[in-house]
Amino acid sequence: MARSSAEQRPLHQSRLLLDRRRMLSVDTCRTDRAHRPPTIDPVVLSKLCGTAQWLLNVCVHGVCMDAPHTQTDSVDALDPDRPELLGRRRMLSIMGGAGLAGVAAVAAACSSGDPATVATTTTAANSSTTSTTSTTSTTASGASPSTSAVDSTSCSEIPTETAGPYPGDGSNGKQVLTIAGVVRRDITTSFGGATGSVSGVPLTVNFDVLDVANGCEPLSGAAVYAWHCSADGKYSMYSAGATDQNWLRGVQITDSNGRVTFTTIVPACYDGRWPHIHFEVYPDEASITNARNGLKTSQLAFPKSMLNDVYATADYTTSVQPFSRITLASDNVFRDDQAVHQMATITGDVTNGYTATLSAGV
Repeated sequence: MARSSAEQRPLHQSRLLLDRRRMLSVDTCRTDRAHRPPTIDPVVLSKLCGTAQWLLNVCVHGVCMDAPHTQTDSVDALDPDRPELLGRRRMLSIMGGAGLAGVAAVAAACSSGDPATVATTTTAANSSTTSTTSTTSTTASGASPSTSAVDSTSCSEIPTETAGPYPGDGSNGKQVLTIAGVVRRDITTSFGGATGSVSGVPLTVNFDVLDVANGCEPLSGAAVYAWHCSADGKYSMYSAGATDQNWLRGVQITDSNGRVTFTTIVPACYDGRWPHIHFEVYPDEASITNARNGLKTSQLAFPKSMLNDVYATADYTTSVQPFSRITLASDNVFRDDQAVHQMATITGDVTNGYTATLSAGV
């Protein structure tokens, strides 16, 4: 019996190279309904047709495999000779945020062998996508929050991001993690002989660290190093006028629930970046003196509605113009998925201070 044209397609053109250590819930198969699919060319169609059925089979069993998150995910990485560049985020953006229903529709359309049918089906599936919210939060768009419990049995590995030019972890010469007193909750003051401090809108930051390889169980005993800029956009140890300070840097050790808490201030916005907090996760306190021991380096993002209120206060006048010029879509770190996995859940207000909470699967 003659084989159909679909059966004759080389399989290697449609494979995704997957990191099978990373597991995602079914909800990860859904993306923002506002995301629109790009024009789909034949190379992409071959990848879609080869992967849609696989994604369908995997997602209906409750998990999705996650391709490694790299900086190449944020560019048009569709070279047919480099299938590993078609990462999870790029794949889902091509699917147009259609989620499981869209994957099923595309898989069915692919069986027709008609590329136009595939493209049309992908677009149509996107228009009927529904979205779900798994936490109580102020969203990036400032929409009203919805409430439900975070499911600790379903988590994704938080994307790896750059530590930036001001890490202070010894990787570029400056080292704060060997100074006695770095393990502390309140990071608004300097320590170890330095005496400076910072002011701004009060912020409590909770990181809930989850062990992805161990069924998303809380990771206790891990060390979390957090750092960020001041209300006027300066980084201690690096910025002019702050090279002799080490405020807004500190380490906490996760408790039995995998949580660490820092007392700090809301960071400023400076040109080129969406406001954020850097953090690194280490296996334990003893390992923090060498940046190579880190399990994960990532960043926490803040929702726009909160930042609008903060940057209207007196301490943040230098943030107003930079914030007017930046969006999540233009930020060089968060633009690939609008910080969907790194957006903090926010409670509080500008008068009494805020609490930001982020689950970080490592």
